[in-house]
Amino acid sequence: MKKSHVLLLLLVQVIVLLPLLCLSDDFVSSRATYYGSPDCKGNSRGACGYGEFGRDINDGEVSGVSSRLWKNGAGCGACYQVRCKIPPHCNEEGVYVVATDYGEGDGTDFIFSPKAYGRMARPGPEFQLYSFGVVDVEYQRVPCRYGGYNLVYKIHEKSYNPHYLAVLILYVGGVNDILAVEFWQEDCKEWKRMRRVFGAVHDYQNPPRGTLSLRFLVYGSAGLNWVESQNALPADWTAGGTYNTNILLT
Repeated sequence: MKKSHVLLLLLVQVIVLLPLLCLSDDFVSSRATYYGSPDCKGNSRGACGYGEFGRDINDGEVSGVSSRLWKNGAGCGACYQVRCKIPPHCNEEGVYVVATDYGEGDGTDFIFSPKAYGRMARPGPEFQLYSFGVVDVEYQRVPCRYGGYNLVYKIHEKSYNPHYLAVLILYVGGVNDILAVEFWQEDCKEWKRMRRVFGAVHDYQNPPRGTLSLRFLVYGSAGLNWVESQNALPADWTAGGTYNTNILLT
């Protein structure tokens, strides 16, 4: 495990969603709409806790998702292919989005950024598609692919060493959900569960001092498994630090 010194805005540019590597050809019928945004990108106040990072990940093609996809925050960062079903106005491939927020209404599973919503349209009639407001769609979950990164987390800005530690899960590769995060407490010889505060943020008051190992409960294509990142955090960890676990999730 090594600390990443790459700025988040640079990390944003390396996400590549691969349409051909989907779980199956089975799409689920649903509905989708979009929210207002001055720059057509994501919402920096999204419920996953990504902040400004959530505006630009996947080039701003992001979405709030319904409770069944939100999964109490475990669905943060999941990737989906979504296609609208109005043949004269919608292209065949649709859009590939990252879930960064919670939101639903009028039978929708997706509330897109304006940029993501427009990507479902055929070239030219984007404005006509916007005029519908809510459209019928079909979607499927697809693997997330981040160039050079697989499971990456950040020390939340409100963390304060050694009194308070909050970890924000930024990238989760493949088709996987992080259900829980724990750290190893050496003096007790046991793993301690961190609290899911909201979205992708997990915290703990007064964590042990010194180097910390973390493990993540992952549910995905390989089933339910704990994956461990030894010496995940150095003793001098600070708020804002970003770390690549080098854990390979498929």
